[in-house]
Amino acid sequence: MTTIIRPKDRDAVIQSLRAGVVPRSGQHLIQVGRTREIETLVSDIDRISDGGSGFRAVIGEYGAGKTFFLNLVRAVALEKKLVVASADLNPDRRLHASGGQARSLYAELMRNMSTRTKPDGGALPGIVEKFISTAKSEAKVAGLTTDAVVRQKLEQLTELVNGYDFADIIAAYCRGFEDGNDQLKSDAVRWLRGEFSTRTDAKHALGVRSIVDDASMYDQLKLMARFVRLAGFAGLLVSLDELVNLYKLANTQARNANYEQILRILNDSLQGTAVGLGFVLGGTPEFLLDTRRGLYSYPALQSRLAQNTFASGELVDFSGPVVRLSSLTPEDFYVLLQKVRHVYAGGDASKHLLPDNGIFSFMEHCSNRIGNTYFRTPRTTITSFVNLLAVLEQNAGAQWESLLGGIEVATDNGGAVDLAVDDDEELASFKL
Repeated sequence: MTTIIRPKDRDAVIQSLRAGVVPRSGQHLIQVGRTREIETLVSDIDRISDGGSGFRAVIGEYGAGKTFFLNLVRAVALEKKLVVASADLNPDRRLHASGGQARSLYAELMRNMSTRTKPDGGALPGIVEKFISTAKSEAKVAGLTTDAVVRQKLEQLTELVNGYDFADIIAAYCRGFEDGNDQLKSDAVRWLRGEFSTRTDAKHALGVRSIVDDASMYDQLKLMARFVRLAGFAGLLVSLDELVNLYKLANTQARNANYEQILRILNDSLQGTAVGLGFVLGGTPEFLLDTRRGLYSYPALQSRLAQNTFASGELVDFSGPVVRLSSLTPEDFYVLLQKVRHVYAGGDASKHLLPDNGIFSFMEHCSNRIGNTYFRTPRTTITSFVNLLAVLEQNAGAQWESLLGGIEVATDNGGAVDLAVDDDEELASFKL
């Protein structure tokens, strides 16, 4: 049975693919391959749900599908009732800093905090209110005040860094919730998001002496993971992309400080001391393997992240902390292009702009132009394919055979491939 895709969903996916970025939603419509990698991350999610911890570094070339994979894992985590906080690293957002960059990363994570019912971020106030509503129900049954039940439930958090102040903030939000004091609720959420820059402001607004700063960023994430479990969720998954920005740091001391923070997170995850907290980090091969500036430049990380020497050739080992994204096979890529064509047609097979042999011809075209790398780094090729569909859609007389036929492959005596491209405006509009 044909499933019609809503124009809104279709446009969101197609526009993202044409721009070379990952669709925020609808990934399931174009997902192919990488079954083993997904199963590995799903097992991590199950372990986090069970009160454990997880750490995975997802490594792949530019355009190989890291961000798409992270978004897919994010969608699975939301379905399994985890809270997901995601952010991209950049020069102003790091894991460790002394100038506010780590606090900026934490604030971005909190702004992007998502749940299954609020998948686009901004879920933090709803999580707090869910916790308070549960506490109010329990207080009514037990004949206690809501504040007393809140304090009792948060007692276990006081053993962690900033735990006492965290409990005070939740209690302050509870008072604002009951009294209808929106300012107090707003200040409490600002503190939880790490948006107070000075302790004086926090003390004046909420009566607490600490704030989320660069030094306490990771400890605050561990607190938040415990809290979301108390609120009825399965755990917290932190998704960080573009870790290559740490590799690009020119200052060796700053770079090593960030790698030390990654080591701390990794150690906590391997030892199971971070309850209900998982990390998924996206980076490039040089970010991992470069022994001068990458993670391998830090000996303690290199020993923990080293590849299993027995997993060579076709053999794989997904039990380690590093998940290397395998190349899509040509068969996977063929299915992927079929799915993109189907989404472009809005789910209506009768509106396909290109037949199956046209997809095969397009793959031959790509193979002749750039070799086998066309399915190792899909981004450029998918963008080109969407551009081809756009030309076919907007030009009723355009024939895919002529668009893809503007290339001749000739082999000289030495066996080298000589490419001669026709000077065709339509071909130029979507060429790689």
